Amino acid sequence: MKRKNILFVALFVLIAFVSFAKMSRANDDFAVGKTLDNFTLPDINGKKQSFNDLKGKNGAVVIFLSAQCPVVKGYNGRINKIAESYKAKGINFIGINSNSTESLAWVKSHAEENYKFPMLVDKGNVLADQLGANVTPEAFYFNEKNVLMYHGAIDNDRSGKNVTESYLTVAFDSALNGKTIAKTSANAFGCSIKRKE
Repeated sequence: MKRKNILFVALFVLIAFVSFAKMSRANDDFAVGKTLDNFTLPDINGKKQSFNDLKGKNGAVVIFLSAQCPVVKGYNGRINKIAESYKAKGINFIGINSNSTESLAWVKSHAEENYKFPMLVDKGNVLADQLGANVTPEAFYFNEKNVLMYHGAIDNDRSGKNVTESYLTVAFDSALNGKTIAKTSANAFGCSIKRKE
């Protein structure tokens, strides 16, 4: 009986350690000022796309999105408007879907219906884990040298009716005008990224 208890405790400790290691890896922040190495992921049609090929002359936003998240749905209009406006200024948007619970067909139909920028599929949450992305929508703005300039929420109001702080566009405008970005991060809010166990 004593041996069974020891085995049970050992198994419990092992499971807790593995869970903690996974959680730590998923929450390991990619700090502002850090440089992102080029990465390649498949798009919704299975074609391999690289970050360096998709970014604009003044950088890119890697934005984690979801087909099912109501917060993302509330932001879609704003996201598209910002993406269109800043593409003309050399900053491209790159959508990333890291949700293990969303099928490729669902991700594809949602992306084609809602976005005019590429959507990449992050199977196994590799990029989400690398950047420390936890929710949708969550934005990472990189300059032309792949340096992270801003990370977090798009603005301060999920409904879009009472936006008083437009964190992402203020970061863009500061960088494009050669000014220091005053607020380099803001807590992202939304639906959790569904990772594989």
